[in-house]
Amino acid sequence: MKPTLFTGNSNVPLAEAVAKELWTKLGDALVAKFNDGETRVRINQTVRGQKVFVLQSTCDPVNDNLMEILLMADALKRSSAEKIVAVIPYFGYSRQDYQMSAREPITSRLVADLLQQAGVTSVVTVDMHSSKAQGFFSVPFDNLKTTRMATEYLSKEIDLNKNIVVVSPDAGGVSRTQYFAARINAPIAIIHKRRPRPGEAKVMSVIGDVEGKNCLLVDDMIDTGGSLIGAADALKEKGAKNVYAYCTHAVLSGDAVGKIEKSKSLEKLFVTDTIPLKKKSRKIKVFSTAPILAKAISAIYENVSISPYVD
Repeated sequence: MKPTLFTGNSNVPLAEAVAKELWTKLGDALVAKFNDGETRVRINQTVRGQKVFVLQSTCDPVNDNLMEILLMADALKRSSAEKIVAVIPYFGYSRQDYQMSAREPITSRLVADLLQQAGVTSVVTVDMHSSKAQGFFSVPFDNLKTTRMATEYLSKEIDLNKNIVVVSPDAGGVSRTQYFAARINAPIAIIHKRRPRPGEAKVMSVIGDVEGKNCLLVDDMIDTGGSLIGAADALKEKGAKNVYAYCTHAVLSGDAVGKIEKSKSLEKLFVTDTIPLKKKSRKIKVFSTAPILAKAISAIYENVSISPYVD
């Protein structure tokens, strides 16, 4: 028996790639819209008593994609599926995990509640923005890390063993940077910045020795691109030789791709396919998370340890 894998419309190429890794086909389901814009879902095959997987990134259009996975989970629950595993490579709303000011929702917690109420019995995601969001779930939650596969891929693109410094774009990403740097036995540097408002950052200083070094900025996502370009500029001003970046999730909202194309400081941006790239760029290279997702799905399906993919 092979795992039964369904998908919504957010990232069909990744779902197909995962199915190929699993030597299976995507489950038969209708995920469309009624004429008035309401989401319509129908499961076209039996799932009674089965452990099923639904792969869906909640990326742009975030609310449509979130509604699709909620309705698919509810449909599977009402079709008597025994277990419903939500595989969410990019978890939208994960940044809204606390109240930035009074009278605001904790949206990440609300999304967690909605998924569980819809029937999701466990969750798998990739490089979650905030680890605290795992505590919003009362069902098993696995956060897969891409560090191992990223270092393997990047070693073919740039020399990770020579004169490299791994850079955190802000103080909040230091632990992620340390984890990545430990994999390649490299020193780290930190960009100190402040945020005047959401989506905007101002670089204040660079902590660490980057002069004459090849710098690799590491982050979990790139959104507008402003912070990353500002960090690359600051590193070049401090004497960095070349600046590269690895960001797991390519949100790339607004004119982010244009900013990256125009940047004189950033050599290359490496991202994964957790979010489909809407606009190509000569500076952006994509590698697939399908192998690690397929291995995690197989482990969960066979009830064996998933530790090699979360550590």
